[in-house]
Amino acid sequence: MDSLQLAQLDHGAHLIVEKISGVQSVALTWMLPVGPAYDPAHLLGRAAVTGEMLLRGAGSLDSRAFADAADAVGLNRSVEPGTLYMKIVASFLSDRLPDALPLLIDLVRRPRFDDDAFEPSRQLALQALESLQDDPQQQAVLAARQRHYPAPLNRSGMGTPDGLAALDVSLVRSGWSHGAVPQGSIIALAGNVDLPRVHDLLEPLLGGWNGAAPSLEIENSAPRGYAHQPDDTNQAQIVVVHDAPPAPHDHAVLEHVVCSILSGGMSGRLFTEVREKRGLCYAVSASYRSDRDFGSVTGYVGTTPERAQESLDVLVSELARITQGAEQEEFDRAMIGLKSRVIFSGESTPARAAALASDMHKLGRPRSLDEITAELDAVTLDRVNAYLSTRTLGRLTIQTHGPAELTPPTN
Repeated sequence: MDSLQLAQLDHGAHLIVEKISGVQSVALTWMLPVGPAYDPAHLLGRAAVTGEMLLRGAGSLDSRAFADAADAVGLNRSVEPGTLYMKIVASFLSDRLPDALPLLIDLVRRPRFDDDAFEPSRQLALQALESLQDDPQQQAVLAARQRHYPAPLNRSGMGTPDGLAALDVSLVRSGWSHGAVPQGSIIALAGNVDLPRVHDLLEPLLGGWNGAAPSLEIENSAPRGYAHQPDDTNQAQIVVVHDAPPAPHDHAVLEHVVCSILSGGMSGRLFTEVREKRGLCYAVSASYRSDRDFGSVTGYVGTTPERAQESLDVLVSELARITQGAEQEEFDRAMIGLKSRVIFSGESTPARAAALASDMHKLGRPRSLDEITAELDAVTLDRVNAYLSTRTLGRLTIQTHGPAELTPPTN
C-alpha cells in the first residue's frame, strides 16, 4: 500500500484515491445522491428504472455504441442503486484511465435516457418485483426493513407496481438532473493510480458541473413490532431486527465482533444453538448493518412451519443472551475471521474503492487498511464484554412468512 489521498474537487465532489502497489488495474466507485430514498412517494421505483437506463447510452453514443466504446477500452461497468446513493462501479487497466474516465463522466453528466429505452427498463423493474414471489426469504427481509427503519430509509429500491406505472421517461430525466450533482457525490478509486493524475484528468471533464444534493426529510419513528405474511408453503421465514450502533460510534467495531461471534460460520453461536443442538432449521444467520446515523442487527432463520415457533424463541433468546458476555475461544475465533476479511478485501481493488466511498459517507473520511487493522488489534475480550453489559436491543421488529402466525417473545 503506497498512499491514501483525499481532495475536494472545484465543483464540490469528494475525490479519494488509494494507490495500491503490485496491481495494474484501477477500480472506481462513484456515489451520487439519487437513491430510492429520494424517489417521490408516488414514484417508488424511479431509482430502479434509472439504474436500468443509465448504461443504455451516454453523450453522442447510443446504447450499442456506448457498449462498444466501453468494451474497446476494457471498461467493466455496472450500476447499483443503494438506499441513498446510485453507485456507478467500474474497473479497467490503469493505462486506460484517460479513455475510461470520459465515458464514465458522460454516464453521469450526459446520460441519454432515450425514449425507446424507458419501457424495456420499466419492464425489467416490474419483473424484478414479480420475482420476489419466488423468494420468500427476501420478502420477509424487505418487509422487516420497511417496518424497522423510518421512511424513506426503509425503502428497498425495487419500487411498487403503482409507482412504476406512474413513471414516464421525463420523470426519470428530471430526477437524475436534480440528484446527479457534485455536492454530495463521492468518487473513489483504488489501484495503480495516484491522486494528481486523476485530479488533472477530472477537473476539465467536470467543468461547469454544479449543484447540491436535495434535502431528505426522515420520519421520526417506524412501526416495528410483529407482523406476519401468510403463505401456503412448507417453509417458514423468520426475521428479527434490533438496534445497533451507527458506523461513527466507538462501539461499531465491537458490534462487528459480537455479530461474528453470533454468526461466524458453523462455529457461531446461532448455528450451534439453533441448528446443531436443536436441529430446528436449515439456515440461520445474523448480520450487522451500519450507516452514518443508524445501525441494526438482522437475525434470520429458515425452517419448517412445525419448528417455526421454537426457532423464533431460540433466535430471540440467543440475540439477548449474548449480552451476558463472550468466551475467550469464541472471541479469538471471531477476531481471526474479521482480520482475514480485512486482508482479503485489501487484495481486491473493487472492494477497496467501495469501502473508501462508503467510509467517506458514513464517517466523513476514508480509512486505510492499516487503520482498520489497528482498530481491530485494539479490541480485547474485556472491551467486548464491557460493551455487551450495557448493550440493549431496543424495540424489536419481527417478521414471519409462512402458513401460520407465531407468538412473538417479549423483550
